Amino acid sequence: MTRNKRSICAAIIVAAAFSATAPMAADSTLSVKIEGLDRSGRFADSAAFCRPGIGAKDVSPGVSWSEGPEGTRSYALLLTDPDVPQDFNLINKPGTTIPADAPRIGVFHWILTDIPAGITSIGEGAESEGLVLGGKPIGMTPHGLRGANVYTSFLAKTDGMAGTYGGYDGPCPPMNDQRVHHYTLEVVALDVATLGLSGPFTGEDVEKAMAGHILSSGEAIATYSLNPSLIPTVTAK
Repeated sequence: MTRNKRSICAAIIVAAAFSATAPMAADSTLSVKIEGLDRSGRFADSAAFCRPGIGAKDVSPGVSWSEGPEGTRSYALLLTDPDVPQDFNLINKPGTTIPADAPRIGVFHWILTDIPAGITSIGEGAESEGLVLGGKPIGMTPHGLRGANVYTSFLAKTDGMAGTYGGYDGPCPPMNDQRVHHYTLEVVALDVATLGLSGPFTGEDVEKAMAGHILSSGEAIATYSLNPSLIPTVTAK
């Protein structure tokens, strides 16, 4: 055997030995479920932060996910709305309609990190039993560490409602919006027990802290609209 052939064989043997001992690439998908949706996939009205003329309940939905791969030490949960109109001045402005193709931004409605690896579900109402003016507390809970959601900044200048909003606070899409909003619940399996965050951290802070620690993730989507022309007439599941 020539020297080149011996070198190639040696390289193959080393590569095979490494692949046998190195961690396998994790399954990239967790199965995530949002409870209580109707047949169209719409949130129950009880999950909404605002329901003009009816009153809000703001009860967090039950959620569950499949177990993460070997090496999972915690989970992070993020509920985002990617369909918020970029121009806040148009929101619920009398005589104005927000076109479906208007520019959009994403915001966070629920931020939970350091969820113990043994937890794969959070029951209905566990993160919000109802609307709390000024916000529910941030910080540690039995099922994870709460960050500060979008209403912290969105209501910062609103008398009687300003505060730090922790935990879950649900949909409140503009009534004059021609786009149905799609609320994406992402659950991420992580190789660390904590992301080391504290205080009123944001969803963006979580995304940065997760970099390099993600083993697997998955998502589920629920819809919601307050535009009467976009509300489906379907029954619950």
